[in-house]
This record gives sequence, structure tokens and C-alpha cells, in this order.
Amino acid sequence: MKETLTRSLSGLLYVALLVFCLQYKHLLIALFFIFGLICLTEFKKLIQFKSYIPYFIFAVLYGIFGYWQTILNTGLGLSEAIKILTVFSIFINLFLIQDLFSVKRIPLFFTKRYLLTTFYLSSSFVFLVLIANYFNSYNSYILLGCFILVWSNDTFAYLVGKNFGRQKLFEKISPKKTVEGFLGGLFFSCVISYLIAEFTNTLNFTNWLILSIIISVFGTFGDLIESKFKRQAHVKDSGGIMPGHGGLLDRLDSIIFAAPFIYLFLRILHYVS
Repeated sequence: MKETLTRSLSGLLYVALLVFCLQYKHLLIALFFIFGLICLTEFKKLIQFKSYIPYFIFAVLYGIFGYWQTILNTGLGLSEAIKILTVFSIFINLFLIQDLFSVKRIPLFFTKRYLLTTFYLSSSFVFLVLIANYFNSYNSYILLGCFILVWSNDTFAYLVGKNFGRQKLFEKISPKKTVEGFLGGLFFSCVISYLIAEFTNTLNFTNWLILSIIISVFGTFGDLIESKFKRQAHVKDSGGIMPGHGGLLDRLDSIIFAAPFIYLFLRILHYVS
């Protein structure tokens, strides 16, 4: 009972802080910068990477893409830089998906540690800010909707999997995840995408439906990949900053992995609409 209460209060504080900061652009940027540093610290421990250079790379990337236009008063070159970052980030994530299916242990040679800390983790927080600042027009409801879809997918995947799950999804990596749970999370995320479209003046239902599929699929991959990193490190949680939940990376792994794919879809949508 005490553990459940602790977990509930910890989760409620996390959600309240996020929702509050979403209302103010600069507060959100500051919050994600802090979140990024914490997640980077947790991830470096998982991959046994002691270098401090990833912190510098994260600060530079975040500063450039978060404040380029504000400081220089121009967007010249920003769009091209974001395109390059998107390509690198998506390719690194696709290679991680390949590693999930094809190898027992994700290779962690020196260069790959830099690639992972830069294009798997650091760039994801850049994309979260870019999603909220949808083509220079700050709209917190788009990012909030994405978080709601992540939370819905996780919650209903757990409930459906616990009550009806039979077939394991990736038993060696995450024994509790089931195919039925994954499909349940996906189905209810699609349902909730309709509510998001109805009650927010953002995107239409078709676009939110596509986003719900992107988030459910790539969010699940993100969860599994982080679980694989934890198994390789022989730890249960990425950290202990959130009592009852583990580390911050444990809570953000799905949205972190899905972020570049969400942004790519929004970018395509912007140009075809």
C-alpha cells in the first residue's frame, strides 16, 4: 500500500510539473534541458561511458536548436540543420531496432557510445522542443497530446497484457510484455487520439490517428531498447530519482525514441498541407 502511494504521488508530481511547464515556452525549454541532463547521466551509467563530452554536445545541440532563432533573430540555416539532425537521429534509431532483433547484446564500442548519447538521447530532447514549437508557432497541446498518447499506450498495454496477455512480445528482454498488451495499447491510443482531436484545436483526427500509431509502435520499441540496455548493465532501473518508478529515463524512454519520428511526420504534414 505504501509503495503504491509513493508511486502514485511521484507520478502525479512528474505529470503536474510537465503540464505546468508546457504552458510556458521558456519554462518547458528549461525543464527539458534539466530532464535531458538527468537522462544523459542515467544512460551514461547504463552504457558505462565516463566521458563528460556528451554533456557538452547536449548543451551545444540544445542551445543551437532551442535558441538559434531567438539569439540570431533569423531562421537562416536552421531548417537545413534540423533536416540533418533528423536524418542522423532516425538512422541511429533504426539501427537500434535492428540490434533489438538481430543481436543478443547491443554493441557498445567507443564511437557508438558517442553516436548513442548524441543522436539517440540528446537530439530527442531537441525534437521534443521542436514539436512544441511547431514550425515557430508554439502550441503546447501538440506535445501534450503526444505525451497523453504515450501514457495511454503504456497504461492500456499494461492492463490488457496483465488480464488477457498470453503470447510474449520479447520475452528475453521484457518478460511481462505481450502481443495482446501491445495491441490493446495501440487500440486504446487510437481511440484517445479521437478525443485529443475533438478537444484540442491542433490537428484533425486522421493526423492524430497516425500519430497514435507512430507513438505506440516506436514508443514500444523505445521501451524495449531501454530494457535491453538495462539487462546488459544488469540493473532493474536506470536510476532512482522517481520513487516507485525508477529513473527519469524509465519514464521518458518511449517518447524519447518516438520523438524524431513524430517530428518527421509533422514536418511532412506541414509541407503537404
